[in-house]
Amino acid sequence: MKIIIIGASSLGTMVAEFLSNEGHDVIVVDSDAKKLEPLQNEWDVLTIQADGTSPSFMRSVDVKGSDLVVALTAMDEVNIIACILAKKNGVPHTIARIRDPKFLSEPVDYIKENFDIDLVLSPELVTAREISRLVMTPAAINVEDFAGGKVQLLETKLSPFSSFVHKKLKDISLPPSVLIPLIHRDHRMIIPHGNDQLLPLDNVYFLGNPDSLKEISSHSHAKFQKKTKKALLIGAGRTGQTLAPMLEQQGISVKVIENQESRCQEMSKKLKKGLVLLGDGTDMDLLNQEGVSEADTVICTTKDERLNLMMALLAKHLGAGQTIVRVTQTSYIPLMQQVGIDIVLSTRLLAASEVLGFVRSGNVVSVSLLEEASVQAIELILPEDSKVNGVPLMEAHLPSACLVGAYVRQGKAYIPDGHSILQTGDNVILIVETEQAAKVISYFKGRD
Repeated sequence: MKIIIIGASSLGTMVAEFLSNEGHDVIVVDSDAKKLEPLQNEWDVLTIQADGTSPSFMRSVDVKGSDLVVALTAMDEVNIIACILAKKNGVPHTIARIRDPKFLSEPVDYIKENFDIDLVLSPELVTAREISRLVMTPAAINVEDFAGGKVQLLETKLSPFSSFVHKKLKDISLPPSVLIPLIHRDHRMIIPHGNDQLLPLDNVYFLGNPDSLKEISSHSHAKFQKKTKKALLIGAGRTGQTLAPMLEQQGISVKVIENQESRCQEMSKKLKKGLVLLGDGTDMDLLNQEGVSEADTVICTTKDERLNLMMALLAKHLGAGQTIVRVTQTSYIPLMQQVGIDIVLSTRLLAASEVLGFVRSGNVVSVSLLEEASVQAIELILPEDSKVNGVPLMEAHLPSACLVGAYVRQGKAYIPDGHSILQTGDNVILIVETEQAAKVISYFKGRD
């Protein structure tokens, strides 16, 4: 697939890396030559210094024959214009990053029809939705839903006091329809087998029926294992503005701290009962005064990763329950996890997952990037010509870098074993090492 990425932003660079690694013909366009230099030196992509919204560029040989234009500049209007011009010049598919609420408040169909955009990408909206889900899932570090909610992937940190500790997987009695497909230990991803043991403070992934997964919380190391009733949100930027009303709609008591008066005023209009405070999230007196120790969850969503880290650590020191931090640079994730931040979410990884899911499309329903994108959870619908169709999994010669975690047939979820036989139309959930993802997808799709 020939893909044009307009905007060598941090997100644009990440998306280019993923798509290039999967064998796509990637061209990155930006008017700033300095932004293109890292791509030229590190990744197998073509870079072009040009104005991505120029009609002459869209008519050029470089764009001709492209399958997809992905507009990821910092300006919504630029991205919209780029997509409109791309469609006018014969590009069949477009993706645009759009962040302004005046656009996002419109129905998705309106945006698609009037701006010729096939996928509206809002990193802040995606992040807010993810945080909202996590807040409502006790003990979870990460939660992913598949097959319309029939299957769930839940990541939690294993308590040293869990009955699972130091046991081999084959000796662990799990709830019905639950599998352990993945373990994250000492910066290593392990697709476990029956003789592998779970160790204290392992990040363990559980896959299966959502109702059965509720029993897993007792094995978590999380300080707070009950549903959040009180949340303290620090930062009322785009993510905060989107997230706070979501939390309130779920019955959570929301308190917001923001240091810009204009944002406080905007937030106040969006909340019905929540309290919005003008102040500094690093002010210990303010945090104590506003009862940070009573907060079940403290969420830091400013643009500054280092500031978010400091505020989250202060909140923990003052007695808060769990802490959630939003980051853009993935390099901060390991550090934050090491110093005790409960949940760290990367807006770039979440947005990149959306793009990957769209690019793969067809039989691929969704893509979730796990553990700094080293592993992927992929949901696909098994086609008729798949190599695994109608064959017991033990005889299907599956690639070594993947695990069939679950499948859904006629609305019912199953955890497979070696004797299980997949059929056309099954929703299949795969756990795959990122480096092998394209190969595995091709294998399941039946392509040579």
